[in-house]
Amino acid sequence: MRDKSRIVFKVGTSTLTHAETGGLDFVKMEKFVRILADLHNQGKEIIVVSSGAIAVGRKVLGFKEKPTERSVKQACAAVGQIHLMTVYQKLFSEYNQRTAQILMTKVTIANDTSRHNAQNTFRELLHMGVIPIVNENDTVATDEFDLGDNDYLSAIVSAIAKADLLVLLSDIDGLYTDDPNKNPDAKIIPYVESITDEMLAMAKGPTTDLGTGGMSSKVGAAGIANDAGTDMVIINGNDMDNINRLFAGDDLGTFFKAHKTKHFHLKNYLDR
Repeated sequence: MRDKSRIVFKVGTSTLTHAETGGLDFVKMEKFVRILADLHNQGKEIIVVSSGAIAVGRKVLGFKEKPTERSVKQACAAVGQIHLMTVYQKLFSEYNQRTAQILMTKVTIANDTSRHNAQNTFRELLHMGVIPIVNENDTVATDEFDLGDNDYLSAIVSAIAKADLLVLLSDIDGLYTDDPNKNPDAKIIPYVESITDEMLAMAKGPTTDLGTGGMSSKVGAAGIANDAGTDMVIINGNDMDNINRLFAGDDLGTFFKAHKTKHFHLKNYLDR
């Protein structure tokens, strides 16, 4: 892990917010930002794929239940995204770290020119020492053209940016043989050489009303990232110190080994 130089961190809604209220967990966010700023000071290039816009907007607008109507979700995303980025910018600025916002859609990846431009933008921002913060452009996405969840988006960003490592911060320690919340005999799988059908069957769907992706989407993201030549690891984001432990060489989470596919092309992964 110490040798990884370009790293994508994906942080989910359930990691960034308080489960009881849906409001942002400022203590956890501050620690997350501080750790990333310190990694950047060590010479590592950092990209953040952050969920949370809809949940934050929902909180600001006073919705107690998770909205189901697309127009309402998009309105929540529009309000929440600016609040979320304001918090990120304020926290990162405390450590003199510059940030940028990148909002992507499925069209960005499908269109060769847009994808190439996105790749150039990531390269230039990283060269300038900026940490890009990425989310899907939920306010304009449609059923036909949305990406679905940010686990998937983080794998796509890793491929576009040619990252060495994708770190998924989850609300669970890693991939288990079964749901550890229901089966006390479930055991964590520390290392995955290749993803099997049996492994896909082990993965479960979302477990909260805040996030959209469960373990199944994380295993799917590993498939894309690994095929693109990027290693991926799932660690528990409820304790942000796990990031430091990971880069100190501690054995934690589930590590998915990269195996770059010949003639890899992102277009082949758009229709999952």
